[in-house]
Amino acid sequence: MGRTLTEILDAAADGRFPPADGGTTVVPQEHHRDAGVLAFTAHSVVFTDEDPDWVLTALAALDCDALAATMNPRFLAALLDRTGRRTDTVDLLTVAGPLPGGPEVELRETTDPDHPRVRRALRRRHDVRVWSADGGVLGRGVAGRWEAAIEVDEDVRHRGLGRQLARAARHLVPDGRPVWSQQATGNARSIRAFQAAGYRPVGAEALMLPPGP
Repeated sequence: MGRTLTEILDAAADGRFPPADGGTTVVPQEHHRDAGVLAFTAHSVVFTDEDPDWVLTALAALDCDALAATMNPRFLAALLDRTGRRTDTVDLLTVAGPLPGGPEVELRETTDPDHPRVRRALRRRHDVRVWSADGGVLGRGVAGRWEAAIEVDEDVRHRGLGRQLARAARHLVPDGRPVWSQQATGNARSIRAFQAAGYRPVGAEALMLPPGP
């Protein structure tokens, strides 16, 4: 497996995963903004600038299934307390390859920095670009990967727009790179939309952000 978070993610996007050996790999952060945990099948990756020995000791002290330790609330809380960071939820991490040509749905790019979705994206990504046909964001997130997020207004839901926006991101990502997306595990509607647009699950992710608004 790769030795950096970028190498691990690039391999996962290509269908090559860490060994399913029950282990945990600790790698440094690649951006001061992003720390967290990735859980693949029977192998986890903790990306943090904290002491790797502390991470492994904290995991070993948990009274739980070792395969579940990195996503155990007690470990996540301990890591948050140690780093002074905050988190929202554990997400399903999905990825899809690029598609040629333009998107099927008509999009309008916006540069409004005060749009709520833009403000939220800027806390988690850089190089953010935003299109609307009622909502979509593409920006660079963890380890510089391209990430897509969408939002569909309530009055135009149940018409396939979410799936179209998720698929549109595959046309917009530059340089032939894969596009990643996270969906909260309880958000079944979003999960269905992204999987219908060709995104495949690769693992779970708990992203920990610096303190702030």
